Amino acid sequence: MLTMVIDPRRADLGHGLLVQRILPFAKRRMVGPFIFLDHAGPVQLPAQEVRKVDVRPHPHIGLSTVSYLFSGNVTHRDSLGVKQVIVPGEVNWMTAGRGISHSERFEDPAAFAGQGLELLQSWVALPEADEETDPSFDNYLVEALPEARDGDIWMRLIAGEAYGLHSKVKTHSPLFYVHAVLQAGASFTLPRGYEERAIYIASGSIEVGGQPHVAGQMLVFDRVGDDPTLKAGTAGAVLMLLGGDSVGPRHIWWNFVSSRKERIEQAKDDWESGRIALPPDDDEEFIPLPHQAAPPRIEPLS
Repeated sequence: MLTMVIDPRRADLGHGLLVQRILPFAKRRMVGPFIFLDHAGPVQLPAQEVRKVDVRPHPHIGLSTVSYLFSGNVTHRDSLGVKQVIVPGEVNWMTAGRGISHSERFEDPAAFAGQGLELLQSWVALPEADEETDPSFDNYLVEALPEARDGDIWMRLIAGEAYGLHSKVKTHSPLFYVHAVLQAGASFTLPRGYEERAIYIASGSIEVGGQPHVAGQMLVFDRVGDDPTLKAGTAGAVLMLLGGDSVGPRHIWWNFVSSRKERIEQAKDDWESGRIALPPDDDEEFIPLPHQAAPPRIEPLS
């Protein structure tokens, strides 16, 4: 049953990098463990402009970030010493746990060429038992991700279990995350067996119960009652299907997520005090806490 339609809030992160923010939403902060979803692009930039949209090192706690590209590329560096060029179709799963920092740099002059850069980034809240786990980063190649085709429907399982497929991506709670492409008029239903489910329409349109829904919208469903039939519009649709079982309520402030408000306050102090390290090969600048007039970070004594 369709319970809510979330319209995107559009923002310019600077220098022409446009983002549609879907989650969190005032009336729907999470879908299963998913607590954040941004859709950037597609946007084209000339080669001499791409470095202007670099994202400097910044911290996270209590979540996993999931970076998934439709086109373009970006270089990830983190405080574990990982350097990974993120390319379309691969899954890049960074678990912050007790604390990690990372940067996203556009070092390739062609990062925004051709079809431009188009990136989906989601955050998955960790269960309480795993919120203080050791940080980690894993890259999964396209060949490692299960795919399926049924007539006019193609799908790739990014994480979790759905439609009889099982992903090797390491997760911490029951969830599903699917990239699906539907040709015009193709019909399907959502994965079953999860408490909360949603569809984000990346492009094209779909109909639910005869009502049209367009690109940029997220449709949120519960698992009560019959599963509705979803039908792609005349131009087809590219969809991200996501959801899972609830991990309980969460506090979210800036890049920090936790089941405990006091843990957010500790994370603020940890970042200011230098207790969350910077990437070892990207440690000359960082993003300070919001609303700070000057970088407040104090490096710990060696």
